[in-house]
Amino acid sequence: MTTTTDQELKTKHATMWASGDYPRMVDTFLRPLGPRLVDACGITAGARVLDVAAGTGNASVPAAERGAHVTASDLTPELLDAGRREAPGLDIDWVPADAEALPFPDASFDVVMSAIGVMFAPHHQAAADELVRVCRPGGTLGLLSWTPEGMLGALFALMKPYAPPPPPGALPPPLWGSEEHLRGLLGNRVRIESVVRDHLEITAFTRAQDYGEHFKAYYGPTRAVRANAEKEGRAAEFDAELDAFCDTWNRGTAEQPRFEKEYLLTVATRV
Repeated sequence: MTTTTDQELKTKHATMWASGDYPRMVDTFLRPLGPRLVDACGITAGARVLDVAAGTGNASVPAAERGAHVTASDLTPELLDAGRREAPGLDIDWVPADAEALPFPDASFDVVMSAIGVMFAPHHQAAADELVRVCRPGGTLGLLSWTPEGMLGALFALMKPYAPPPPPGALPPPLWGSEEHLRGLLGNRVRIESVVRDHLEITAFTRAQDYGEHFKAYYGPTRAVRANAEKEGRAAEFDAELDAFCDTWNRGTAEQPRFEKEYLLTVATRV
């Protein structure tokens, strides 16, 4: 049963993701991740596909382009609205939904997937249980998540001291990118078929620090943390630490910065 506190948390999360401009984040450098997940899941025409925490449909759209019947669900209606505007004519149902309490019957999808989405549900086990529940026996579960050891894991570690205390039971999002943690969440309800570590290469910025500026301007979690740091009188400290972070993770040059964001891509079969 959802409590008042839970509902307040969900509302806060939805508002956070609606802030900034997440569609611009996708267009700037996240676009390749959706097709990578769709390819790994082997999605074909006619498949019933659920994209959990779909955002603007970065994985939903390529799945629908293959002829699948796609349901794109997300806690934030504004992101679904943006995706709907960008994908007219495709077989996609855009459904507001909480990843921890999906409004779908048991075993109702052939493929259940999430590209850097469900990892942000605060209660990991509840979300994992829902992913498994709505996937039919023999169906495919595909997850792509940032790793704790990679650049985004490090960014969330940087932001943590500047953020308000997390709600009880909430776990860090990058834990979904830990193979051990993910196996613990899914247990013996699935058979792991493949686990791949790879990275998303980013060359979209002319200065390393522009990466951090982009996140402060358009990425909901960073905007929320920066606002809290400002409220506490620590905004300059946060900005300086984020600039240093960008220099540290730059794998290119000062003139041509390049970043590598590691992710874990896991495909499993529901037993």
